[in-house]
Amino acid sequence: MSVNTPARRAHPSRGRPRRRNTGRDQRHAAAAARAAQVKAFDTTTSQFGGYELPDVLVASLGVDGIVEPTPVQAAVLPDALAGSDVLGRARTGSGKTLAFGLPTLRRLAGARSAPYRPRGLIVLPTRELAMQVRTALEPLADAVGLKMATVYGGSPYDRQINRLRSGADVVVATPGRLKDLRERGACQLDDVEIVTLDEADHLCDLGFYPEIDELLRHTPAGGQRLLLSATLDGDVDRLVRDHLNEPVRHEIDPDQSSITTMDHHVLLVGPQNRLDVATELVRANPRSIVFTRTKAGATSLASSLDEAGVPAVDLHGDLSQRARERNLDRFRTGRAQVVVATDVAARGIHVDNVGLVVHYDPAGEAKSYLHRSGRTARAGASGTVVTVAMPRQARTMADLHRAAGVEAKQIDARRLDGVELTASALAEAPAMPALTGKNDRNRPGRGAPKGRPRNRSGSGRKNAPRRAPQHR
Repeated sequence: MSVNTPARRAHPSRGRPRRRNTGRDQRHAAAAARAAQVKAFDTTTSQFGGYELPDVLVASLGVDGIVEPTPVQAAVLPDALAGSDVLGRARTGSGKTLAFGLPTLRRLAGARSAPYRPRGLIVLPTRELAMQVRTALEPLADAVGLKMATVYGGSPYDRQINRLRSGADVVVATPGRLKDLRERGACQLDDVEIVTLDEADHLCDLGFYPEIDELLRHTPAGGQRLLLSATLDGDVDRLVRDHLNEPVRHEIDPDQSSITTMDHHVLLVGPQNRLDVATELVRANPRSIVFTRTKAGATSLASSLDEAGVPAVDLHGDLSQRARERNLDRFRTGRAQVVVATDVAARGIHVDNVGLVVHYDPAGEAKSYLHRSGRTARAGASGTVVTVAMPRQARTMADLHRAAGVEAKQIDARRLDGVELTASALAEAPAMPALTGKNDRNRPGRGAPKGRPRNRSGSGRKNAPRRAPQHR
């Protein structure tokens, strides 16, 4: 008679195939493949070889197809690599990241930073921009043996502190979190050799001047400072006067130079078809960014576009950092066709191949208009900018465009029934009479149609219905 004995339990480490960390293995394989490509790259084919950069940096750029400097890089690199303080005026998409990133990496290569004591500092206004700068520079930093860390609000302190403890050579930071970490003793600035302030005008617009001023006062006075901005007035000028030492000034590709590669339009709509027009615009132009004035407006409009069959995500300050990253990644990878954003959040959108910018809520000033519009026509590409406006806003928009230095064609969208609102169709659409000033008699709604009595409101109807509220 057989006796059933309990099966012998195997030791957890025996008789079971070892689980492999496939994600780590894939990263190691990708790094090894890239290292082989860098080693094999012929640096004589790259124009960056003439800037006294390490060959491994030139080769790493070449592997990514970057062999010719942009105008801002060609202007800034010689002075920045020579150790001079540099004041640069350049628009988004002009290649600023490498203009300050390459001098930073070249200067710090060959040494290592102590725990909590970085030697390079890059300060930016938004979390998204900080992450994008790190993404652009980290392969280059790896090539010369440097560590990078990114610190910004909305994420746990522990992970960022651990990166700083490991001896980060270059810290990419937003001002608020950097100040917090410095006050905790987790990021000491006594060893900083080179500081970059990118989008300094936006840093000041957001009220960060006091934090920036304080941070710079805690870095060694003899260190190198690079400041890049679209405008060089107000608080930016104060930073220059107080913290830069005889800076070399370069004004390359400023904001208004970008207008030469953009087509600007104003689509005049009625209160009832505003959303419909915006929906057809982004449906016909798949890579689009739409601006609203409020966070609630961004969420509501993105939801409306989704319901209409146009995949859309929102981007604004009320979203968690994880949600912002997820939404931006959906847009970058093409799973979302449209980003609906507020002004502040949109500063972090640095994505190529955006063909259309829509001002769903018109910009309030010329500077805001140019910053919004700068999300398209990046790096010399062309783009289309459309403001969706009511007829009563036509003169205001004409004044704003003059202040921005752009020429915009006004189109009556109510006469475009059946026309697909592609960029090429807008370019061919008939323009309304141009507005020339505050008292222009040709502006929409100026006179009542013939044969219809005019009431005090000028609408031509005695009992005109109330306007529907704008989508906010």
